[in-house]
Amino acid sequence: MLRVALDAGVSPETLRKIESGRVATPAFTTIAAIAGVLSVSLDEIWAQISTPDDRAESATGAGIRAVS
Repeated sequence: MLRVALDAGVSPETLRKIESGRVATPAFTTIAAIAGVLSVSLDEIWAQISTPDDRAESATGAGIRAVS
């Protein structure tokens, strides 16, 4: 755990909090850094945490709006 945290550039305590659920919504950059260290794609993470409806919306682009 210490090596993963340090390689990802986060504190071991932050990683412990994420693992235990004490950080409900960790920053995207934190998750991306940890995923990179663990060689896990963000697509794999998304597949594990999303619902089938979330995945369908993502695949079709539904719910994505252009900002003007």
